[in-house]
Amino acid sequence: MIDRRTLLAAGTAAAVMPTPLSRARAQANTIKIGVLNDQSGSYSYIAGLNGVICAQVAAQEFGNRGFNVEILSADHQNKPDVGANIARQWLDRDGVDMILDVPTSSIGLAVNGICREKNKAYVNVGSATADLTGPQCSPNTIHWVYDTYMLAKSTGGAMVRAGGDSWFFVTADYAFGHALERDTTNFVRAAGGRVMGAVRYPFPATTDFSSFIVQAQASRAKVIGLANAGQDTTNCIKQIAEFGLTRRGTKVAALLMFIADVHALGLDVAQGLVMTESFYWDMNDRTRAFTQRVRPRLNNGQVPNMVTAGNYSATLHYLKAVADMGVPAAKASGVDVINRMKAMPTEDDAFGRASIRPDGRRIIPSYLFEVKSPAESRGPWDYMKLLQTTPAEEAFRPLTEGGCPLVRS
Repeated sequence: MIDRRTLLAAGTAAAVMPTPLSRARAQANTIKIGVLNDQSGSYSYIAGLNGVICAQVAAQEFGNRGFNVEILSADHQNKPDVGANIARQWLDRDGVDMILDVPTSSIGLAVNGICREKNKAYVNVGSATADLTGPQCSPNTIHWVYDTYMLAKSTGGAMVRAGGDSWFFVTADYAFGHALERDTTNFVRAAGGRVMGAVRYPFPATTDFSSFIVQAQASRAKVIGLANAGQDTTNCIKQIAEFGLTRRGTKVAALLMFIADVHALGLDVAQGLVMTESFYWDMNDRTRAFTQRVRPRLNNGQVPNMVTAGNYSATLHYLKAVADMGVPAAKASGVDVINRMKAMPTEDDAFGRASIRPDGRRIIPSYLFEVKSPAESRGPWDYMKLLQTTPAEEAFRPLTEGGCPLVRS
């Protein structure tokens, strides 16, 4: 039964409801960003909801500059068909203007093709495959923080220089794992090293890596290269430790690892591991200021990593480009807004100043870190010490070597 108060409230609501014309005007002046990532699976703690939050913070800090910003989000469940269907629905039905993040390279590549087909802007933060700026580069796409070439050069190259000249790969059996194994193999062989073998496991269905670790042990390789990420990486490292391989001198190359992985492992297990990131919360005054602003809103008390910080950075730069060219033009053509983003230098507290190449590769330094021992750490999240910096112009694959059709020789 509806009482009088309910009827009055309904009448008041009806009186202030926008007309179809005013709703249309509001939509025409609203930029919609869709954050598509893993929010329930093995990569969810790398970005997930925290990646959505960082995009929201960027939109809030950007402020009202004559247009509205709406952040949508969805869980692609690490399934290419699910991710592709969400992307198409966003672009066809929901009026999304830019798709952001999209870890899991098989999904990242699928969304790359869809955004090109629909002429919408796409900024990939979470996928690692360097093919996004290579054979499958698109005028609608920018690759924001890292890729398999950068990881292979930094972490893989450092391991070979330190004497790790024989490798065995444990590889996630999909586009990301294949690309990371391929790129690291190239650096190992170029430095005179050997690849003793590799095993590929089903992703995301594998949790027990013991049989793969036994194969790595039997190869007698000096380095076990983990061409995986997220919970797969931490499970591998734990099981390698349980087998006692690290105590017997085998090195572990975690080719894509995040500070959340170190936190999950604990310094007793993770100490001495080397890893590459393009962002660390305690690098300088600007990264610390950024972390102080966003951390109170992040889930599980985490600090930002290069993916969550990348979602903030990419959102901010995209909105600057929209403001520069105007909402109607930005909505009309994804290629045009991507070109405007490439023409403008990027600048933010998370990464400082950077640039974007014609192939869509954003150029930033990469940092090789070693995980501290418990005695070296000053407290929670003080986990990294910097070993070396690869300058931005050297960190990524040379522009002329990627095979991107957008690059004219």
